Order: sequence, then structure tokens, then C-alpha cells
Amino acid sequence: MPRNKMLIRRNVDVEGRAINAIEGLAVHGDVTVKPLMGGEHMVMLEIRYAAGSGSPMHVHRHESLCYIVSGRAEATVGEESFTLGPGDVCRHPEGVPHGIDAIEDTTVIEVKSPAQPLEQFLG
Repeated sequence: MPRNKMLIRRNVDVEGRAINAIEGLAVHGDVTVKPLMGGEHMVMLEIRYAAGSGSPMHVHRHESLCYIVSGRAEATVGEESFTLGPGDVCRHPEGVPHGIDAIEDTTVIEVKSPAQPLEQFLG
């Protein structure tokens, strides 16, 4: 039986929360996270980075895919850096250091697997 039976969620119904840290490391600038939906094996977040903001290099015990909805950002995954814009996607493999810096206001959809508790993105 699914952990979360929700089949649809409307973005306007989800509250975004400003975050100050990720994996115990301080983010810089204004970063807001909306935990859009969780499933049995994945979770989807909308992350908004104000121009000049970003996350420090950090490591997760899960894999992530990040889709740039709008804006431009410099993403670093391991030893490689990329400038990403609308429609671009990057992957953060489990255990690989990664971070992002917004060049301009940027909205990212991030899918994490295995599923992470949505509550951890609300604090």
C-alpha cells in the first residue's frame, strides 16, 4: 500500500518556506522550498533561488534530478560545473558533492529518490 495516497496536488495550495541550511550547511541568500508531492519511491520539490543565492557544496544519501523551470544557475556536480537555463536538467548522484548558485532568479523542480520525508523540507 502506498505511503502517500495523494494523486494530485496544486502548486498554489503548497506553502513555500524559506530555508537557511541544507545538510547542516548554511545557504546563502533567499532560498524557498515547496515540497510538492511525495510518493513511495520519490519526492518532488520546487526550489526558488533569488539571484545571487545558492546552496553550498553538500552530499546526500539519495539521488536527485534537477530541472530548471526558469532563470539561470551555475551547478557544480563533483568536479564539473555547468551553466543551466530553462529546460536543462542535471543529476546529483548519491554521495557526490554538489551545489548551485543562481545567476538570476531561478526556479528548479527537484526529484529525489528514494523518497525523503516531506516534513524535513518544512522546517
